[in-house]
Order: sequence, then structure tokens, then C-alpha cells
Amino acid sequence: MHLLIPYAGVLGPSFQAAAATLSAPTLQALLGLLSPTTPAVADDPALEFALQLPHERVLAQAQGHSAPAALALAAGLPAQQPWGLLSPMHLAVGSDHMTALPPAALALDEAQSRAFFEALTWLMPDEEGWQRHWLSPYQWLVSHPGLAEVQAASLERVLNRNVDPWLPEQRLARRLLNEIQMALHGHPLNLAREAQGQLPLNSVWLSAFGASPATPHPNLPSPLLLDALREPALNSDPGAWLQAWQALDAAPELKQALDAARSGAALTLTLCGERRARSWQNTPRSALQRWWQRVSAAQPKLSALVEDL
Repeated sequence: MHLLIPYAGVLGPSFQAAAATLSAPTLQALLGLLSPTTPAVADDPALEFALQLPHERVLAQAQGHSAPAALALAAGLPAQQPWGLLSPMHLAVGSDHMTALPPAALALDEAQSRAFFEALTWLMPDEEGWQRHWLSPYQWLVSHPGLAEVQAASLERVLNRNVDPWLPEQRLARRLLNEIQMALHGHPLNLAREAQGQLPLNSVWLSAFGASPATPHPNLPSPLLLDALREPALNSDPGAWLQAWQALDAAPELKQALDAARSGAALTLTLCGERRARSWQNTPRSALQRWWQRVSAAQPKLSALVEDL
């Protein structure tokens, strides 16, 4: 069993203050029974400025594919091609920067999303090597040989943030985003939305991580993603994040993991923040050693651990 918890730590003074009050007795007891292990992914030199979040890199290592390639594979498409993920969104224009709103803020249904997708296909023609696949209202896959050279930040890096620091540098990616934005400006589909008081779909975000699949981490099974902290973290809501932590700590998955650790079963726990991923594993012990571990285990200070992520 491998439990993966994204956004266990979140950057920012308000979240750091919230972390100082964090109480998660199940998790703390579990950590007391596990031993630190080599992180599933190495710390990125730029930490919070890495294009993928730590939990995304852990998943890519476990699956052997980047997120767009994994989506392509699940859809029956050849994952060996360089795939990018286009996420339709609304960019809120401020006085000095643009903020990416979550795609769900558009409230697109399937018909609306498909209409926008089809309206943009002429910008990605077959004769230029493009392939396109509508996956869901907020997930459009595109493939092109040039995407093998593109490194573009994941969607979660930009949600509710200024997009400028995260814009891709490669010419193909920049040109595609610019052309899509120009095509969407004043488009009849958007004029109809604005007439109904809806946000216009005025941009997309491209996530792409080159052509080569990641090398699967040899010691980690496919993780079970415990995702309760994602939404409050992305919405910059430390109060809701603390409440989500309490609910997660009481969830059956953590209770089962604690029982598994006490019984000596194989178990890996990975906590991820915006900078780092940290992993712990159960090490083989005799029944007597497991009993002694239970009664003598030193429980780490959870707030300090979370703040370091």
C-alpha cells in the first residue's frame, strides 16, 4: 500500500500559521511507526518554482508517464507521442497581471466544451502534424512532434495565481496560446456566454512535459491518492484546509494504514507540499519489535514536518 497526500503543506504565512495548530493524531501515530526513506522524487533545485508539483512528479514516477501521457494512455491513445493537456479557462485581467481561474468556474457542459474545441481545431491542423482529442469538458489533449521540446507548467501551478511567471518559453507553445486567445476574443460562442452573464472562455492553459516517459520508481506501488486537501489549498483557504486535514485524519484509509503498520504489513506514506515530497515506509520487524515500536515510538512534531513541505 502506498498512500499519497498532496498539499499536506502549503506555502504562505496564513497556511504556516494554520499548520502550527494542526492536530492529526492518526497520522502522527502512523508516522511514529514508519521510517523515513529516500524521497520518491528528488527535491527540485528551484523548489516552489518547479513546473510540476511534487505529488505530480511522484505520480509520474509511479506510472511511468507524465500526466498528459497518462491521460492519453487511459483514452486508448499512444502514450509514446508527445502529448499536451489544454485546459479551457477564464483569465481575469487585473491592472498589472492576469489570474487563472479554475476551469470549473466556466461551468461548461459537454456540448459547450465540444463547440469551443471544434472552433479551435483549425489552429492545430493535421497537415502540420497536430492530433487532437476531446477528453472531457475541461481536458483537451493535443499532440505534435514539437511538444517533445516543450516544458510547460501544470495547471495546478497557475490556478488562482498570476500566470506570467509560468508561461512556457518554447516558441511553439507561446504561439499556440497566443493564437487561441486571439481566436477566442470576440468569438460568437463567447458573445453568447457574455449575453447570458457567463464568464467568457478567453484562454487555455497548456501543460506539457516532453516526449520521454518518466522512469518508474522501482520500489513504489501505484499510489492511493488522498485528495481532500487539494481544493482548500488551491482556493487559498487555510481554515477549510485545517478542517479537511481533520476529516482526512479520521478517514478509513488512514485508519487502515495505521492498522497495517501495527501489523507489520508493507506500507509507504508520501506527504507532498508545494516544494517537497517526503516518504516513510514500514520496515520488517518481528512481533516483539512491532510491540516495542508501538509503545516506544517517538512521534515527530507534525507542524514542523508540514511546514517544511
